[in-house]
Formats: sequence, C-alpha cells, structure tokens
Amino acid sequence: MNWPADYHLHTPLCRHAKGEPGEYAARALALGLDEIGFSDHSPMKRDNFDNWRMRFDQLDEYVAKVRQAQKAFPALSIKLGLEVDFLPGHEDWIQDLARRHPWDYFIGSVHYVAESWALDNPEDIRKWAERDPIEVWSVYFERLGLAAESKLFDIIGHADLPKKFGIYPKQDVTPLFERFLQKAARSGVAVELNTAGLRKVCREIYPSRAFLDLAARHKIPITFGSDAHAPEEVGSDFAAALDLARAAGYTETWRFNQRERVKRRL
Repeated sequence: MNWPADYHLHTPLCRHAKGEPGEYAARALALGLDEIGFSDHSPMKRDNFDNWRMRFDQLDEYVAKVRQAQKAFPALSIKLGLEVDFLPGHEDWIQDLARRHPWDYFIGSVHYVAESWALDNPEDIRKWAERDPIEVWSVYFERLGLAAESKLFDIIGHADLPKKFGIYPKQDVTPLFERFLQKAARSGVAVELNTAGLRKVCREIYPSRAFLDLAARHKIPITFGSDAHAPEEVGSDFAAALDLARAAGYTETWRFNQRERVKRRL
C-alpha cells in the first residue's frame, strides 16, 4: 500500500518517549512508509514551564539526532519538524524558533487552556471536574482558532484533543468546529489525522468523523500522524486513518519540504 507520511514522531528528549530516531526510521521502512517526520515537543521560553518537552539547550541536539537518522537511512525521506504549543502572547517565541533551523514544518498544538493547565495531562485530570466541559472546549477551540490565524504553523495537531479522556459537553459542539475551520480555511493551514486517539480513553482518531466531514466541506487539507512515542507506534492505525479520510471525501494529502507544501494522492 502507498502509505501517507507519518509526520508526528517524538524522541526521548521530550522526557516521555522512548527510542532513538534511527529506531523509528527502521520501523517505518519495515512498514513500507517512504516518508516520516519528527516533530518533538518544542522548548518553551522557560525551561521549567512543564516537564514534558525538550529544554532549549537541547534543541540543537534534537536537530542533530534527526540529521543523523537522515544520513543513516537514505532510502527513507525524513523531515525535520517541531510540535509547537500555541499560547496567546508566545508568538514572538515561536517566530524565534522558526528562524533557528531550516524546518520542514511546524505542527501547532493547543494543550493549555490556562497557563497552569494542559487539558490532556493525566496528572491534571481532576481539573476537569472543576469546570463545565463546554467552557473548556470553548476555550480550547478559541485558542486553536488563534493558532490557525497566526499563520505560524503548517499543520494543526490533534484538533479535537479535549475528547481524550472521554469528557464531552452536553451541548452541540458543531459551532466550535465551524468557527475554527473557517479560520483554518482562511489561513491555509492543514489539519492532521492523528491516530493516537485510538490509544486513549476516547478510542477515536483525532479529529472525529463529524469534524472531518466539516473540514472536507471547507476544503481543509490533511496530513497524517501516529503521534508515536515509541518505535512500535510508527504508522499505527494508518489503515483506519486512510479509511476515515476517504469516507470524508479526501483524495489528497500534503507533504512538506522546508515549509513548502506538495500535494500527494492518497
């Protein structure tokens, strides 16, 4: 099968993944993938912001690890990316990161709905009980829309992440999806199909079929990512992701080279 590129791979530098880039590359080749991309959690301006990303002084080490894998696996196209957290007011920092290396793409993700709360962090799951789910989902999608409008990113990561723990609002969230997708369409950013959701409580790819149907109507381009934190997760459930994409009417995906996009048929 002609697999899409897996653009969401992590490394041990984020402090919650295992396996070196070469191990991920070997797994990709064994599966028949012809392109992958590393997009580990980028540093924040403060190294003590949280404990699940590389430190700023490890950024060059991260790039060197990916470059080493590129040399060791010439038969595989390996791209250099970052998963970058979007928080309002951090735009200058993201622009600074973008200037530091010749990146192939940036995945923009929203984890934080407040500076002290990453809504997908299992250590903070109790905070969900203190808030109405619709309030959390609304803040999340407002920030996701700002991330899209910023034009700092090539791809938006795991777009309906608030469902991770199976906590859903009673209200219809379609208007939240629509507002975000309108902004994404204007900015030209892609949305990833992230199969990690199948390994979480929600047991569903990010984003849902309902979301992806709306995205297709807005002509939002897509990419694919396993969000692998271990070599054995590379390309995980890509057959299901392809089925989902085709069911929503997608026939193309995007690939990236130094932040230039190229269409590829599914």
